[in-house]
Amino acid sequence: MSQPPPRRFSVFDRRSWPETRRIAAILRRETIGGALLLAATVLALAWANSPWSESYQSMLSYQVGPSWAHLNLTLAQWAADGLLAIFFFVAGLELKREFVAGDLRDPRRAAVPVLAAVGGVAVPAMLYTLVNLGGDAARGWAIPTATDIAFALAVLAVIGRHLPSALRTFLLTLAVVDDLIAIVIIAVVYTRDLRVLPLLGALVPLAVFTLLVQRRVRSWWLLLPLAAATWTLVHASGVHATVAGVLLGFAVPVLRSKRAGGPDAGPGLAEHFEHRWRPLSAAVAVPVFAFFSAGVTIGGLNGLTDALSDRAAVGIVIGLVVGKPLGIMTATYLVARFTRATLDDGLAWVDVLGLAVLAGIGFTVSLLIGELAFGTGSTRDDHVKIAVLTGSLLAALLAAVALRLRSRVYRRIQEAETVDRDHDGIPDIYQDRA
Repeated sequence: MSQPPPRRFSVFDRRSWPETRRIAAILRRETIGGALLLAATVLALAWANSPWSESYQSMLSYQVGPSWAHLNLTLAQWAADGLLAIFFFVAGLELKREFVAGDLRDPRRAAVPVLAAVGGVAVPAMLYTLVNLGGDAARGWAIPTATDIAFALAVLAVIGRHLPSALRTFLLTLAVVDDLIAIVIIAVVYTRDLRVLPLLGALVPLAVFTLLVQRRVRSWWLLLPLAAATWTLVHASGVHATVAGVLLGFAVPVLRSKRAGGPDAGPGLAEHFEHRWRPLSAAVAVPVFAFFSAGVTIGGLNGLTDALSDRAAVGIVIGLVVGKPLGIMTATYLVARFTRATLDDGLAWVDVLGLAVLAGIGFTVSLLIGELAFGTGSTRDDHVKIAVLTGSLLAALLAAVALRLRSRVYRRIQEAETVDRDHDGIPDIYQDRA
């Protein structure tokens, strides 16, 4: 007998209803965070380019913290090293949950967003490097590799409210994997003076933290000091302190232990911590970091022209606007080509292109890498900020055009996804999954 043909699967396969509902709640919080992020950015730019710009710069350089622990940091450093550790802690929780208990524990489903994220990192980095080959700006190759999910969702709230859930989920997962790659790059590439003893010392509070959360301990007065100690020692080691956030996130269990009734008894602490810390990350940590990092004095049209003529700035804009969509599209197409995957009914490759262009909105992590590469407050760092803002704005405008052209199709798909004829609270399309 002849073998049956291999089963085809969808590039953007619809997830289960519980996963779809959970991710929809995450996206709503991130959308609110995106609006706050945008407001903080506008405020920072307005203040930095106002007659009171000196007071803004003075605020950034104001130092606070204990000097005996080498933590007498400026407010800008506290925002980048401290608050963003919360952001990466939540990213670590989400990434671990996706691959342990989420629908992406299936390697076939995980392949598309993971490889798309890899393509979306590799191609912008290569284009930036080609533009800056042999120059002193080559150190910033990782700047255009990041996707800012909060900013992207803020754009979607305006121009893509009917975007199908599968595409939104793909964008979220791609951004989470993107963040993981970014933190690895930060830890490996932008660690200049590694001090081994503090780094080894950080393993002690991290191990105790891991032991407690594995035993389902939730007491903040135990866990928070251990997390702070881990962060402090990682910071003292020369590794960027945000790495501590990811390590702490990975330590938290996703599923209940067998002693608590088995994996099917309910979620572990990861979901509990994510519910508590994601609002703080989206509504406080990221917007405050943006407020301290995005305020760059542009200097009018001449200043904007000078900044964007910098080779580093050119590489960033090309990386975000061209490299991101090219990398994501190429990787997604290759996965579909070699796995014989198809697009969902009603979707076309132009939808993938629109989403890939939207992923070119790089902000939070791009600004952080720019500061690490060229030094906070340097002339080139200011050029980086202008380039990141320009590239992200261009990506948002191009994505708006691409996605708005398909708004009728998206509205039709969304209506089909919300039909609930038996009124049981679960859309029929999720119950019809074979």
